[in-house]
Amino acid sequence: MMTYWIDITGTFMFAMSGALAAWDKKMYHDLFGVFFTGFITAIGGGTLRDVTLGVHPIAWVKDAYYILAISAAVLLTILFRKQLQQFRRSLFLFDTIGIGFYTILGVEKSLRFGVNPLAAVILGMMSAIFGGVIRDMMVNEIPLIFSRQIYATACLAGGILFVVLRHLGIAENVNEIVSIIAVISIRLASLKNGWSLPLLRRNN
Repeated sequence: MMTYWIDITGTFMFAMSGALAAWDKKMYHDLFGVFFTGFITAIGGGTLRDVTLGVHPIAWVKDAYYILAISAAVLLTILFRKQLQQFRRSLFLFDTIGIGFYTILGVEKSLRFGVNPLAAVILGMMSAIFGGVIRDMMVNEIPLIFSRQIYATACLAGGILFVVLRHLGIAENVNEIVSIIAVISIRLASLKNGWSLPLLRRNN
């Protein structure tokens, strides 16, 4: 049951992230565009994960609560956008929360389908960042994964932590919470302290 609510929460957060990104790009003249951006951001990573795992039907197709969560997130974003923007700086706060939830959900779900631990971590990362990649492309931004920011790396670290704690026999609910917090904390700490990946230089 907790896994289900992790999925719903991640979907909600990503939908807010997408709707805010669309609004920032002045797409508010087309409310369908705001909703569609929020929708694609929310379901993009999970859909990629489920297709890769061969899950059928895909979660949001089977369960209407995913679409309701996305609709509520977009509506709340439109109604309270000014207040929400006060909680954001250079990056979507909701995107950071979303990648924490979706990374661990992706890893956990992949392991349940018999995927090896390394592939499960990669699938967890993919399910967390793919919706954001689509969102950034839709609003004509360079996706964060192509920058030097600690983004996908935070997902990988949290995914590895989840696998290790699971191997050590830590209770599943505790493991989920600790690993989600780890992803979010690494991401926020990297922004606050200016951490970034090494720059690769071309040799002329």
